[in-house]
Amino acid sequence: MKIAIVGASGAVGAEFMDIIAKRNFPYDDIRLFGSARSAGKQFRVGDKACIVEELKDNEAFKNIDIAFVSAGGDVSRNFASTITRYGTLMIDNSSAFRMEPDVPLVVPEVNPSDALQTPRNIIANPNCSTIQMVVTLKALDNISPLERVHVATYQAASGAGAKGMQELEQQTNNYARGLPLEVGAFSSQLLFNVIPQIDVFADDDYTKEELKMTNETVKIMHRDIKVSATCVRVPVMRAHSEAIWVKAQKPISIAEAKRAFETMPGVVVVDNPQERKYPMPLEVAGSDDVFVGRLRNDIAEEGAITYWCVADQVRKGAALNAVQIAECLLQNGGVKRLG
Repeated sequence: MKIAIVGASGAVGAEFMDIIAKRNFPYDDIRLFGSARSAGKQFRVGDKACIVEELKDNEAFKNIDIAFVSAGGDVSRNFASTITRYGTLMIDNSSAFRMEPDVPLVVPEVNPSDALQTPRNIIANPNCSTIQMVVTLKALDNISPLERVHVATYQAASGAGAKGMQELEQQTNNYARGLPLEVGAFSSQLLFNVIPQIDVFADDDYTKEELKMTNETVKIMHRDIKVSATCVRVPVMRAHSEAIWVKAQKPISIAEAKRAFETMPGVVVVDNPQERKYPMPLEVAGSDDVFVGRLRNDIAEEGAITYWCVADQVRKGAALNAVQIAECLLQNGGVKRLG
């Protein structure tokens, strides 16, 4: 098994290396790729030292079985043919191919069988905020088909990559030192603020991030679930939080919902509000699971429930989900060996 990481120098690239080593992902050789600026940098993956190669339109991927790609949508679009030309499976973390009808959009806990059909040798990783939400929605959908979902997200600086985390840290340091706060990664100052905009606005005044959650959920769940999202950037380093409201065809009791979450792979329930036990991003950062708490009946809509959901955006929201897709394929014989 020969694998590659494209975008190795970024925040998700670093997480790929850590997860692959910690999960003992099976490979015989690993190669790292990045921009001309990153080429020559050295990283360790487990006990192996790897040098970043410059990503070019050449035959570098000829014998690579799986490429984990997280270098932005433009890079994915421009180099997809280079990566997949000889049969390499490209698991892409960008938004470039998510809504393409011939590219599966996969969360292994929800729709693993979709990953087995890859006519373009590409599998798309969903948006980070979508991933953690649909894992929890699937648990409830197993009880009664869901009809409507409202979600408000509280998304960490990590959603903007390494530069977003660096900017929040720099703003914090500059504030403590009485220096001006520079703004670059976000539309406004993030420190001491929340920004009710992630990505650009569409014609209907929903942002692209919000529409991703709507459209991706429908594609992953294979049903026209109505999803309305409001996505907000908050001054948290990493781990996204979501307040989720759901209405199913039949009422779901809190006891049923809690059992469903407790038995759902990849979900951890932390729900004891009387003892102030509920998921928080400070505690969830660095974890692999999706954490759920604050379960309660919705007092404004009979038969609806609402809950709180937190997950590490860089791990389950990006790198971990991609690695889990590859693991799922290996278990089901869905990877062509090229090396």
